[in-house]
Amino acid sequence: MKIENLLNKPLWQMTGEEFMFLSKSASNEIKPKQADVVVDASAPKYVYGLSGIAQLFGCSIPTANRIKKSGKIDKAIKQIGRKIIVDAELALELAGLKTGGRR
Repeated sequence: MKIENLLNKPLWQMTGEEFMFLSKSASNEIKPKQADVVVDASAPKYVYGLSGIAQLFGCSIPTANRIKKSGKIDKAIKQIGRKIIVDAELALELAGLKTGGRR
């Protein structure tokens, strides 16, 4: 199967197999590879809010709230009113998920 032919074919005319092939090939193209991501080590990386903590630790928002309330990453958190700013690198280090780095 050629992707070019499937891209020009209306969806209602595709078989299930053609649709799945197109879907899988599209999802493979979208995923970034680890080698392609460039991170500037000198600039501090921050995440914002409970959703940022959840994304950083790969957990749900209620679990991120429990992590914040536990006090383990308090040194990495700056909170002004409702705004939460977290130094990602320091938070991972304090949680024991990353070694070395700064202090």
